[in-house]
Amino acid sequence: MAMDCILVGAPMDCGKTRQGCLMGPDALRVAGLARALSELGINVHDTGNVAALTNDIADHPHLNALPETIGWTEALMHAAEAAMCEGFPIFLGGDHALSMGTVAGVAAHAKAQGRPQFLLWLDAHTDFNTPQTTTSGNLHGCPVAYVTGQPGFDAFPAVPSPIPAENVCMMGLRSVDPPEREALEGLPVDLHDMRAIDEHGIAAPLRAFLARVAEARGALHVSFDVDFLDPSIAPAVGTTVPGGATYREAHLVMEMLHESGLVTSLDLVELNPFLDERGRTASLMVELTASLMGRKIFDRPTRPYAGGFAA
Repeated sequence: MAMDCILVGAPMDCGKTRQGCLMGPDALRVAGLARALSELGINVHDTGNVAALTNDIADHPHLNALPETIGWTEALMHAAEAAMCEGFPIFLGGDHALSMGTVAGVAAHAKAQGRPQFLLWLDAHTDFNTPQTTTSGNLHGCPVAYVTGQPGFDAFPAVPSPIPAENVCMMGLRSVDPPEREALEGLPVDLHDMRAIDEHGIAAPLRAFLARVAEARGALHVSFDVDFLDPSIAPAVGTTVPGGATYREAHLVMEMLHESGLVTSLDLVELNPFLDERGRTASLMVELTASLMGRKIFDRPTRPYAGGFAA
């Protein structure tokens, strides 16, 4: 039976001050995400874009767009839980603050199914700040702290089913704030920075994490930030950090995730088309998503080289 894939647009652009991520969902659509999935025999249902709920929460002097971020969190929490009942949801971002809602929503669904929720965080950053520790006031740096039930989120909706820290794996790290580092030192989060990946490769730690998910019969949500990738291949992100995952490392991760059969939902976040080069980052995100969903290496189309000649 063909898989049903639910595309949920989340044009959230309030988690940081640099604008442009609200164009991300449409850029992924234009880059052919639905077509790439359909070619794999997947039934694709694009539900359009979610809108933030309104509230009467007051602005905060230090936190950027707190009321709007809370409105998005609540809306996406409901949308994610509903989408999980329909198939395999892919949340099209939008900045990474959207994961406060998407991850909380899929975790609530997993709890209702009697399954533990696991989280693979592919990102240059841990996003483990809280409203009290963030120095920038940008709430896209807080979602993992929120969904794991860390204190300090009293203004936000309660997380229905916080994810245990030991069920979280982060890969691609290369920019961590001191308060995040201090908080993570006392928690069993599975951390893999690019130094460790350079020394030992990306396959072994991912394989070990997937084995734990399988043993627990867990649901696995993958949250994929553009800045997991090296900016030389994915420039369309406002938080570029040199030294990210290569093209082959990223495809290997996605191929291994597909082969595991464990992934139940996906975020694609921080794509800022205003910073892209002729859509190359959006196209790469579509390629990688297709690998996650089953496209084999021999099935990939040949694309023109950026310099103008055929590869």
